[in-house]
Amino acid sequence: MNMILLFFFLPLISQVRPEPILTVNPKTLSKSGNLVHIQWSGIESPSKLDWLGLYSPPDSPHDNFIGYKFLSSSSSTWESGAGSISLPLTSLRSNYSFRIFRWTESEVNPEIHDQDHNPLPGTKHLLAESETVGFELGRGPGQIHLSLTGREREMRVMFVAEDPEERQVRYGEKEGEWEGDVAVARVGRYEREDMCHAPANESVGWRDPGWIFDAVMSGLKGGVKYYYQVGSESKGWSTTHSFVSWDKSSNETIAFLFGDMGTATPYLTFSRTQDESISTIKWILRDLEALGDKPTFISHIGDISYARGYSWLWDEFFNLIEPVASKVPYLVCIGNHEYDWPSQPWKPDWANLIYGTDGGGECGVPYSLRFNMPGNSSEPTGTRAPATRNLYYSFDMGPVHFVYMSTETNFLPGSSQYDFLKHDLESVDRMKTPFVVVQGHRPMYTTSFESRDAPLREKMLEHLEPLFVKNNVNLALWGHVHRYERFCPLKNFTCGSMGQKGKDWEAFPVHVVIGMAGQDWQPTWEPRPDHPHDPVYPQPKRSLYRTGEFGYTRLIATKEKLALSFVGNHDGEVHDMVEILASGQVLNGGDDNNGKVGAVHKVDDVTRYSFSHYVWGGSVLVLGGFVGYVLGFVSHAMRQIATERGWTSLKTEEQ
Repeated sequence: MNMILLFFFLPLISQVRPEPILTVNPKTLSKSGNLVHIQWSGIESPSKLDWLGLYSPPDSPHDNFIGYKFLSSSSSTWESGAGSISLPLTSLRSNYSFRIFRWTESEVNPEIHDQDHNPLPGTKHLLAESETVGFELGRGPGQIHLSLTGREREMRVMFVAEDPEERQVRYGEKEGEWEGDVAVARVGRYEREDMCHAPANESVGWRDPGWIFDAVMSGLKGGVKYYYQVGSESKGWSTTHSFVSWDKSSNETIAFLFGDMGTATPYLTFSRTQDESISTIKWILRDLEALGDKPTFISHIGDISYARGYSWLWDEFFNLIEPVASKVPYLVCIGNHEYDWPSQPWKPDWANLIYGTDGGGECGVPYSLRFNMPGNSSEPTGTRAPATRNLYYSFDMGPVHFVYMSTETNFLPGSSQYDFLKHDLESVDRMKTPFVVVQGHRPMYTTSFESRDAPLREKMLEHLEPLFVKNNVNLALWGHVHRYERFCPLKNFTCGSMGQKGKDWEAFPVHVVIGMAGQDWQPTWEPRPDHPHDPVYPQPKRSLYRTGEFGYTRLIATKEKLALSFVGNHDGEVHDMVEILASGQVLNGGDDNNGKVGAVHKVDDVTRYSFSHYVWGGSVLVLGGFVGYVLGFVSHAMRQIATERGWTSLKTEEQ
């Protein structure tokens, strides 16, 4: 009888297929950025387009993923129906889950695509779902970053936590000995209803941003190293960080400056992320360690995270920069990808094609609340959203007066920003700060072939350049164009003499475009006017050095001289430099430079003292430590947009 039953059911048993299994380990991570190991098996007839989705919160709808990975490029054993992958997870203050979907070529829908117009993966066929993965409680807040307040003897620290319960910062000159120096942090947040339009105010882009804390450490001695922790006894304290306090009386200024960096992710998502941001932070961290206990700061002039309405990319960004931003002040100005939306308050007729939807519906809200810069500039949004802040401000750092401006809000005569710029530049004490550096996002000068911003540049040339020239601005630094380009001392497209070969010199501003820190959308250079469609791009005389290489700039100034150097990400070396005397005379790198336009000169004593003597001794340890920190982000996932799918088309207009 048993044999008869076995004979009857054997064909049915042979047709039973094992259900796909998806497991995760560990299920609890100790901190943001730790790795989770994901393993799957039992996938029948695997497809090259089968994919793994990341979800947070774990009950998110199928099409509201955080990101995704194709199994075929994640594991060498995928064709067997089994494989594994390890991914670093950034804490979004909610658990994660993972799902595997079947997707085939016949189901590709070009109408459903990401911001690169790559088709987004389909969610019709769910194969497997994992258990949830979370983070340990009591580990303290995250996304720690410093800022200046504009006042001596103070340092601001901001961070994010999962609830509004009181948090503090405790600090002192000795690690672990806080000596009663404690400051309670203010707390705030923004809501989905504060966002202006999609995707920021839709379920696909919105994630809870957590609670944003803001504390000020006061009573600091100038130029002294302080240790600090943020958190609370009940919710846990962060690891110990340190910084060197602002020394306003210092005769030396050191800064790291760039624009348009963005962030990297170990997965594909709805918008392009910026792999080169990892290298930029890596090399700056090397330089910071080489400096030792010298005060410095970082300046990021617009297009900060490139979240563009996908809020978790802000979390990824702050996770990326925390190793440097917890050590030195991280200063910012607003760019189009933080702000622009169709109904923004200031949008004159000539700017209709300039100010569009680049902000992804954020309308400056995350930027305004996640950062707190010196000064009190703000502009109403005209919606329920809070006013846009951190628009324009200035401060002195050693012998340099730094000015930040907004190219996204009104800067014309009669505006509050124009009045600020005029009064500020006219009030600089050049005996105290012989150098003036102005920074903003969209450039006044560029030789990139980008015509959309032409009306804005005309307005800047008409109304702002006279202010800069009249008040002897030494450097004007801009982002937006994702290249490095340095110009001669300029006034109305005309190079001023640098006083070499017996000529009289003219103290015109040196304009430098520094939007090369991460974003890889590259515009072409200006073609020949009489052959606009030929790929020949002559370099105008006013453009002394230009390159498509990624990197950042280092500024080093004493009372006598300011040097700005361009450091390339491919090797961490200086590839261009300009030096300016306190008198305003530009020493090198110009058209008087023995006929060598854009030549790189030997690094001067100031640069050698601050970097060359130290940097090589610390490089191996620092770079090794940073590589460990971002291990998951440098996996082969970083190039998947180009290698996994044949649909990617690199844009040339996006800034």
